[in-house]
Amino acid sequence: MPLDGKPGDEVWYFAFGANLNDDVFRTRRNMQPLEWRVGQVVGYRLRFNLEGRPKGRAAPANIAPQPGDEVWGVLYRLTRRDMLRLNASEGVPGWRYYPALVQASDRDGHKMNALTLIADGQAQDGNPSLRYITLLRDGARQHGLPPRWIDKLDQVVAAE
Repeated sequence: MPLDGKPGDEVWYFAFGANLNDDVFRTRRNMQPLEWRVGQVVGYRLRFNLEGRPKGRAAPANIAPQPGDEVWGVLYRLTRRDMLRLNASEGVPGWRYYPALVQASDRDGHKMNALTLIADGQAQDGNPSLRYITLLRDGARQHGLPPRWIDKLDQVVAAE
């Protein structure tokens, strides 16, 4: 399991959803990364295929394998202790994220193994709430993600 190891060991975590946003990651979740970098994972695509709250009116972010696609986000260097705490705080009844190991690279092309959180989603994508997609858009801007990724987030249609 990717979370095995000593509590003080350091790992890279790839955030692609609400944890892009400092208000969520640093304030609400009280995470204090040792370092952060803009990063990407190739061979995956961003999805909104999870049942959020209220049911049918929100769809949290997820990623799924997709050859030729990419997902941009933030790479945070954390201790395993913090990664376990983060993992325990994710998800809602009915679905839960699980840690998965992915090959990531930072903006400068340095490759690294990173943990990310993925859930078994529905076959069809839904629409995220306006509040949720705004967290992603603001977080992408806070961290200087590539303009084409910010444009992609800006084009996501929010739930009514």
